[in-house]
Amino acid sequence: MKLKLYIFFIMLLSIATVTAQDVSFVAKVNKKKLGINERLRVDFEINQDGDNFKRPSFEGFKVFSGPNQSVSRSYINGKGTYSKTFSYTLIPTKRGKFTINQAEITINGEIYKSPPIEVTVTAAVNKPKDGNDAAYIASENIHLVAEISKTNPYLNQAFTVVYKLYVSQNTSVSNWREIDSPKFADFWSQNIDEKQFKIYEGEYQGEPYRYVILRRTVLYPQKTGKLNIEPLSLSVSVAVPTTRRDIFGRFLTQNANITVSAKNRTIQVKPLPIDGKPDDFTGAVGDFDFTVTTDKKTLDASEAFQLSVEAKGNGNLKLFDLPKPNLPSKLEVYEPENADKVRTNLGGMSGLKKNTYTVVPAFKGKYPIPSISFSYFDPKTERYERKTSSEIVVEVLNGPVDVNASSTTTPNTTNKQQVVSADKQFAYIKSTANLQSITKKQFFKSGLFWALTGIPFLLIPIAMIVRKKRQAYSNDVQGNRIRKADKLARKFLSEAKKNLGSQKEFYIAMERALHNYLKAKLNIQTSEMSKDRITRLLKEREVDESTTIEFISLLESCEFARYTPASSVAMQQDYDKAVRVISTIDKQL
Repeated sequence: MKLKLYIFFIMLLSIATVTAQDVSFVAKVNKKKLGINERLRVDFEINQDGDNFKRPSFEGFKVFSGPNQSVSRSYINGKGTYSKTFSYTLIPTKRGKFTINQAEITINGEIYKSPPIEVTVTAAVNKPKDGNDAAYIASENIHLVAEISKTNPYLNQAFTVVYKLYVSQNTSVSNWREIDSPKFADFWSQNIDEKQFKIYEGEYQGEPYRYVILRRTVLYPQKTGKLNIEPLSLSVSVAVPTTRRDIFGRFLTQNANITVSAKNRTIQVKPLPIDGKPDDFTGAVGDFDFTVTTDKKTLDASEAFQLSVEAKGNGNLKLFDLPKPNLPSKLEVYEPENADKVRTNLGGMSGLKKNTYTVVPAFKGKYPIPSISFSYFDPKTERYERKTSSEIVVEVLNGPVDVNASSTTTPNTTNKQQVVSADKQFAYIKSTANLQSITKKQFFKSGLFWALTGIPFLLIPIAMIVRKKRQAYSNDVQGNRIRKADKLARKFLSEAKKNLGSQKEFYIAMERALHNYLKAKLNIQTSEMSKDRITRLLKEREVDESTTIEFISLLESCEFARYTPASSVAMQQDYDKAVRVISTIDKQL
């Protein structure tokens, strides 16, 4: 009996000791600096039990898992300790500095808050292996690669970065989303968007892979030395095979969301050589032709002619200035008009850079336009080149003559320039109008007068009705989205028909047509298009089960076509089946 009382006394003493402890509520992170492709663990730890735990909003992150609770009790030398932890695993959504704000918990009626913690999210880092789970398997089978055409270009010389997403043969990607883009701070850049993603066969580290080209970017370095090309990061939804099999012996798949990033790439930019650099060099790098032309070589005074200075070829056309002409002072020159026609492809900029000057001569005579010189650096020959135009002479046939006035020595007179007018200088001004009288017809109160007066009043209600219908049409956001998706579905079906015989293009167009049809009719997005959800929604809309099965089988045919060959007959059958199924669902809906 004494032993039991002793144990009971010890337990009461331990509880009292724990209760008497000061409340400690802290927040801990596994790292305060992480890459956008890493995960952050946050632990909120308290030394007493409490209620009504409230987590912060986690701005800049999305919750991957949590809260996971754990409780720890221990007794050492008769002293008891208690610890309760709320754990979260977070995934960064963008780069920057973020604050893990205060969490709250209530203990004995009082509210306690954890201290805030600052966390920095940087560009993607090389991610270490973290276990044999679905996400790890996916990361081993999906790779984002940045291929660079030149690693040692000259300053202002074009090169390209091509981003490719490699996917192994036994892995399927359902969707991806860009979460971090390279800034290209030290480059002039232009993205060449892919109008349609195509699947290519290739190799990655000696293994057969499929890949898609996500983006091509043309870059012109604006600094010399070692420059960093930041990685592109994607969030990818992927299905990977597991070791389990279904009743038919096929491997089951497991879905995972992972972040993949292209590795940091660096290039060494060479400066342009100093030896032989012309004094009039303005930064043109490439291969160019240079011309100076006029649209007229003979004209009269006060008439205008166009002087065009043009550089044409391949190079950094948007990144340098054309030389300016040095014209005689007796010619009035206006500010030039730019008429650049530059296109950007994988080879860089090409086209022409053109300045057109409007020039007006004031006096009769011959005016030579001196030759103009244009210099540029050619990376192929690695030397400076110079192009010089020929001298052009413009002759003004008719107009006032520029004659220097003779000097007189009278005290109150100044030297003035005498201008002798030509006889026909003002011949274009008509001194007689040669007007002819016409017979006037009574218009006021005529039939045409009343018709023109009444038509505007008739058009007002028509305009109000048309405006009301157009406003209702534009406000029908849901209807416009449905009509747009339906139009896209018809477009892709017609595209699939054109590609009969070409397996990849046919089934890509077919799958897009089916997805856009579902967007139009079921009001769902591509990311929500699982087979179970599609089946359930069609059943709710009272579509026959047989028709639903046929629609699902079409989607499966599009998926299987990525891995297995299909004949022209099978493609024609799938196309006819798609037309028939869509028509049937339309009638039943």
